[in-house]
Amino acid sequence: MSALHSRSPEGNGTNPASSNLAVAKAALLRFGAFAATAQQERIRKILQIIEATTPCSIDDLAVEFKLSHSRLEHWFKQHTGVCLGHLLTEQRLRRAADLLEHSYMTVKEVAIVVGYQHASSFVRAFAHCFAQSPGCYRRQYWSQQAATNPPRPKLRAG
Repeated sequence: MSALHSRSPEGNGTNPASSNLAVAKAALLRFGAFAATAQQERIRKILQIIEATTPCSIDDLAVEFKLSHSRLEHWFKQHTGVCLGHLLTEQRLRRAADLLEHSYMTVKEVAIVVGYQHASSFVRAFAHCFAQSPGCYRRQYWSQQAATNPPRPKLRAG
């Protein structure tokens, strides 16, 4: 089961202990108070790029760090214990969930913004991780928001 399955439509996020991002960040802390090594700095920079608002791919990161696609994946997994592809997918889907919660973008627009070329691929990945389609996720989130934050009565002009 993916770490994203535990994310609730209320926007509470995932359990930090099960998040791929949290695992990768914990890999940085394992070294304790020692001076930062070149590997730690590289991991830190990769995580900063991944957390940025623009979607990136393994190929983008490989070019940035002057490594081959496969070498970067192997190196990252070796130093963090996390599959870089899974981390990128997790971040894309978290961004997508946030956009579904806080924007009026269509599902297709959200898919493009988070880096999917085809809406069908996005819907399939989202449904796999959240156990519901993006449309259902948005409707459930908005209905829960409406239930907890009822609209204020309009004042009559007069």
